[in-house]
Amino acid sequence: MTVETQLPYDKEYITQYSERRNEPQWFRDTRLKAADLAEDLAMPKLEKTRIRDWNFTNFKHDVSGKKIEKFEDLPEKIRVLLGEKSTSDNLIIVRNNDVAYASLSKELEDQGVVFKDIFTAMSENEDLVKQYFMQEGVSVDENKLTARHAALLNSGVFLYVPKNVQVEQPIQVVFWQEDPEAALFNHVLLVADQNSEVTYVENYVSQNKTEQSVANIVSEVFVLDNAKVSYGAVDNFEKGTTTYVNRRGRVGRDARLEWALGQMNDGNTISENLTHLLGDNGICNAKSVSVGRGDQKQDFTAKIVNHGKETDAYILQHGVMKDKAASIFNGIGKIEHGGTKANAEQESRVLMLSEGARGDANPILLIDEDDVTAGHAASVGRVDPIQLFYLMSRGISQQEAERLVIHGFLSPVVNDIPIETVQNQLREVIEGKVY
Repeated sequence: MTVETQLPYDKEYITQYSERRNEPQWFRDTRLKAADLAEDLAMPKLEKTRIRDWNFTNFKHDVSGKKIEKFEDLPEKIRVLLGEKSTSDNLIIVRNNDVAYASLSKELEDQGVVFKDIFTAMSENEDLVKQYFMQEGVSVDENKLTARHAALLNSGVFLYVPKNVQVEQPIQVVFWQEDPEAALFNHVLLVADQNSEVTYVENYVSQNKTEQSVANIVSEVFVLDNAKVSYGAVDNFEKGTTTYVNRRGRVGRDARLEWALGQMNDGNTISENLTHLLGDNGICNAKSVSVGRGDQKQDFTAKIVNHGKETDAYILQHGVMKDKAASIFNGIGKIEHGGTKANAEQESRVLMLSEGARGDANPILLIDEDDVTAGHAASVGRVDPIQLFYLMSRGISQQEAERLVIHGFLSPVVNDIPIETVQNQLREVIEGKVY
C-alpha cells in the first residue's frame, strides 16, 4: 500500500476559499503557486519511519466553529488547558477553523503588541506578515506537506512584540479540533523585535479517536537582536489525527529562544524543530518530552545550527514508549564554519515500558569549525527491574512503582521547562497516557 498524496482540493476550490476570506492578492497567489508545487514535490524524507500508509488526504478542510462570547462561557475542557491562573486577557481560542474567542489587554495594545488571527493580520498588518510569512523560516517548496500547508492554510495566529516591550504575562492560544473530521492547516507567526521579551503557550487538542483527519502545522519564530522568546506547546491530538508539525526559529545577536514542547499525540506524527543561531552570542534550548502508546508511529527531529560566534545550543529529549508504539528521536547539532567558540550539546533518552514498544535515539554532530565545544548522550532501555523491586519491597504496588520511575525519568525535562503552565499541563497529560 502506498500513501495517497494527491491534493484533495483543486485550485478552483482554493481560489474560492481565498475570496471568501477576502485575502490580499499576494497571499492568494502564494496559495495557487503552492498548489502547483504540491503536485510534484516529494513527501518529507524520513530515514527510518515509513509513512506510506499514513492518512494525509482524508479530512474536511473548511469547518466553522461557534463563537464564545464571554470568558466565563469557556467549556471546562478548555479551562483546564489554560490553568487555574488564566485570565480573559491575551488569549485566542480557535474552534475548528474559526476564532471563537480573542482578547488582548489594553495595556499591551497601547504598547503596540499585535495578537490576532493570521487572516485578520494579513489585512491589518499586511507588510509585517508578508515580510515574514514562509520567507526565511519554513519555505513553501521544502516538501509536499509544506506546499500543501501554504495552499490550504485555514487557521493560525500572528504575534508581534515591538522593540523594547517586555510582555510579563504569557500569551496563550488553544487550537481546538472540535469536529472529529476537521483538518487543521495552522500557521503560527511570532516576531519578537529587538530588546523585547514574550512567553507564548499553545495547546492543540482534538476529539477523534476513530474518525480520520489531518493536522499540518507550521510555526515560524523570529527572535531579533537582544530579544527573548519562551515558546511552550502541548500537542495532544487524538489517534485519528495524522500530524505534521514543523517549528522553526531564527535567533539574532545576543538573543535567546527557549522551546518547551510536550509531544503527546496519540496518532502518527512527524515533528521537526529546527533553530538557526544567526547572531553572535545567541542561545537556544530545545527541550521536549514525548509519550507514545498503542500502535502509533512517531518521528521527532530536533536540530540547532550554530552560525554566529560564541553561540550556545542545547537539545534535551526524553520519551516514554508503551504497548506497540515506535518512535525515532533525532538530535542534530551543526556548527557552521565561522562559528568560533560555539557550543552544541544534546541528550536523548528513551524508556520502553512494554516488550512490543520500540525507541531509537540518534545523536548527530556536524562540525565545520575547530575552536568549538560539542557533546552528546543517548540511551534507549527498559524500566530497571531493580528499581521496581526496591520500591515494591517498601510496600508500593507495581503500578505505582512504575509510575514513580516514569515521573523520575521525565522530570529532568518537565521540571526544567521555564513555563509553569506547560509543566502542569504535561504532568496531567502524562498521567492520562501512561497509566
